Amino acid sequence: MMSAVEVLKINVNETKAIILEFLRKLIEESGADGYVLGLSGGVDSSVVVKLCVEAVGRKKVLGLLMPSDTTPQEDVLDAERIASILGIEYEIMDITRISDSLANICKHGSQASVLAKGNIKPRVRMTILYYHANILNRLVAGTGNRSELLIGYYTKYGDGGVDCLPIGNLYKTQVRQLAEHLGIPSSIVWKTPTAGLWKGQTDEDEIGLKYEQLDLLLYYLCDLGIDVETASKLVNIQTELAKKILMMIKRSEHKRLPIPIPPIPVTLARK
Repeated sequence: MMSAVEVLKINVNETKAIILEFLRKLIEESGADGYVLGLSGGVDSSVVVKLCVEAVGRKKVLGLLMPSDTTPQEDVLDAERIASILGIEYEIMDITRISDSLANICKHGSQASVLAKGNIKPRVRMTILYYHANILNRLVAGTGNRSELLIGYYTKYGDGGVDCLPIGNLYKTQVRQLAEHLGIPSSIVWKTPTAGLWKGQTDEDEIGLKYEQLDLLLYYLCDLGIDVETASKLVNIQTELAKKILMMIKRSEHKRLPIPIPPIPVTLARK
């Protein structure tokens, strides 16, 4: 069986050039003065901030570090490290009190699941990002990758609430390839991914697959249109697990589509 790196190998130079042109054109067309993005200390945000800096210059990029009580200290240090290496302006704002306050104002709060409480954090971060973006006339650059987008592994109107997704067409495996090309420290490139929504949470534990397996499966299912039974054999995983991923794709479709609007004709609405 071929590895995810072999199957999903990218031309890093061409990929970088396409993203840089995308970022520059977006700024020019929007009339914005730069980018704001959240720095998590992970490979995705590290790649995006490096690309933003190369595209528009470090003085036009603001990094926001927004840890909470469930954020590993290692992630905060790595985020600061990347910001310092690139020489960008950055701010650190602990969102624990804000998140806790929002969780406690709802009378149904006692019924909230771990996920419901965890999702408050990325939505708080989105609000803070856009507050800064509005003040500075900048765009919010998202850090989601194709692997996460396809299975809906992000919070609607949280980390999914952004102006652009520079690495949105790259699988996690491909983001790591680009990261190594960009000189992102290996300790960050290969760090266990976590959204930090609750203590001990990791992406791969939640999803049930390593990203190398997930990326291959998604490529076979979504890009090549291979049936789930055959795809599971190609990736060497149980069919039930592959079906679970397929269900995640279907159930998260609403996150990738425009907001539903009833089909009322304009002429009818005027009467």
